[in-house]
Amino acid sequence: MGQLTFFVGSYTEYPIPGFGGIGKGIYTVQLNTDTGELTTLHTKMVRNPSYLALRNDNRFLYCLTELDANAHPKVQAYKVKSDLSLEFSNEQSISGGYPCHLSVHENNILLACYATGNVIQYPLDASGSLLPSVKEYRHQGASINEARQEGPHAHQVIIHPNKVDIYVCDLGIDTIKAYRLQEDQLVSNADKDIAVSKGGGPRHMVFNAKGSLGYVLNELSGKVSVVQENEGIFQEMATYNSLPDNYTGLPSASAIRLHPGGKYLYTANRGAELLTIFQVLENGLVCVGYQYTQGEEIREFNITPDGRWLIVGHQNSHDMVVYRILLDGTLDEVYSTKEILSPVCITFLN
Repeated sequence: MGQLTFFVGSYTEYPIPGFGGIGKGIYTVQLNTDTGELTTLHTKMVRNPSYLALRNDNRFLYCLTELDANAHPKVQAYKVKSDLSLEFSNEQSISGGYPCHLSVHENNILLACYATGNVIQYPLDASGSLLPSVKEYRHQGASINEARQEGPHAHQVIIHPNKVDIYVCDLGIDTIKAYRLQEDQLVSNADKDIAVSKGGGPRHMVFNAKGSLGYVLNELSGKVSVVQENEGIFQEMATYNSLPDNYTGLPSASAIRLHPGGKYLYTANRGAELLTIFQVLENGLVCVGYQYTQGEEIREFNITPDGRWLIVGHQNSHDMVVYRILLDGTLDEVYSTKEILSPVCITFLN
């Protein structure tokens, strides 16, 4: 029997009415790679550990506590023990509200705060513990959706495949802000900022393996912006609707993943509660189908590194669903569990 272990972040409380969850913290979960069955191995109680990131050697896991600024959110480091349970190492305070995404880059944690629209750099010491923040950038601006884009809302930090360029999706200003490290300090690289269609609200993006194309999921429009690199600068080339033509609800796109094989792109939409399957063409995308996931608030999903399985987490129906990925990119549901509550983030061992 083959097994693959991963970590799930969850919402453990409701910081505002209607938003949050009843999770048990960070779950260590095992996937049976023959049957698709999930087994919970461990839980570690943490407040709203919505997003997680692993160090390349899998020895440290980092998380944030997604809370309002006045509730004193933290970024935390955990040692991954031999049985894949977690042992608290240390934490640092976050000078922002509702931190929602973090990435490990070189010897740093780079973190985005949604409510306050800032990105923060925390160095790591030789052991993997967090040092106090050394750099912070507060984004400026607004866009055309007055209810959601009244100011900046940094939503994701993504490292380009060249391991040099750093991008931060900002839903509030319809821009993916560019950064790089210079002498171990995060510096703005505004010449490489990427603009997307107004009112889209860029939430998450992925790059192809070469780094020549990026796919940006716009939360507020439900559209995917394809951005193409030309002499180091990315520009939006086309947009594709990830929602069915007959969907009349408010778009609330939540997650995007590129299949490891590069041939298929998947997006998730809350409200519609579906995954959209795109075939990746040389010059764009074509929608090949939808998978309705039969849950509430499809917050996040991820694809196993071998490309065989896709795992979905539903924040509000408190369940996870496992799909086998078929050769044509479509999905076959094989397992679901109500054991993992309010799942938000799925992170596989490197």
